[in-house]
Amino acid sequence: MKILILGAGKMGSFFCDLLSFANDVAIYDPDPERLRFTFNCRRFAALDEVKGFDPELVINCATVKYTIEAFRAVLPYISERCMISDIASVKTGLPEFYAECGRPFVSTHPMFGPTFASLSNLSNENAIIIKEGDALGRAFFKQLYSDLHLHVEEYTFAEHDETVAYSLTIPFASTLVFAGVMKHQSAPGTTFKRHLAIAHGLMSEDDYLLTEILFNPHSIDQIDKIQEQLSTLRSLIETKDSDGMKKFLDRVRGNLK
Repeated sequence: MKILILGAGKMGSFFCDLLSFANDVAIYDPDPERLRFTFNCRRFAALDEVKGFDPELVINCATVKYTIEAFRAVLPYISERCMISDIASVKTGLPEFYAECGRPFVSTHPMFGPTFASLSNLSNENAIIIKEGDALGRAFFKQLYSDLHLHVEEYTFAEHDETVAYSLTIPFASTLVFAGVMKHQSAPGTTFKRHLAIAHGLMSEDDYLLTEILFNPHSIDQIDKIQEQLSTLRSLIETKDSDGMKKFLDRVRGNLK
């Protein structure tokens, strides 16, 4: 299959490496310097090169801020039969875009960002495939992700947003609160250092991505739950309620099973 990848960042390069040995893969990035780190593929730094390649599938790996912009830029250079796809962690505006352009599409969310995941071993990671996408496109990505030993779930766009609010907003918000009150520690403990490493990893992400994830319409519900638990914990500490604390800790351990 002829596959065009938009964006030569970490995920674009990952998909290029993954697909290039069994497919005819081209990768486009407006910054030629980023193409230096790709191999076994065609490298395009100008969109007019895409027309001659005539891809059957486009995988949009541009950062979430530019996902729709990258689609709009490439559409004039691909055929009507070419399927378009995204891997965005934030799907804001994409259902409307896909409906507007009227092309076959498939939308997925590989939930193993390069910051924390080991891309050489993804057996403990997950991926989401959006149900509204084209059946052939969904089958392609389901096979691809299954070959990587990922756990695959199929959700609607709406269900995806709810899941992301739970699985990303809670850890993101909790880490930001930790980092927001953090001060230099001369002799940090093991737990502190682990939280610090997570905070450094999170803060290396693109600001727009973090903002869009936290601006998910379902995020407020998750923030409210965090505040509720903090209020309970604060009350237990303030009153030195040992029995209440024991019940609280037992409940938390139960949540982790």
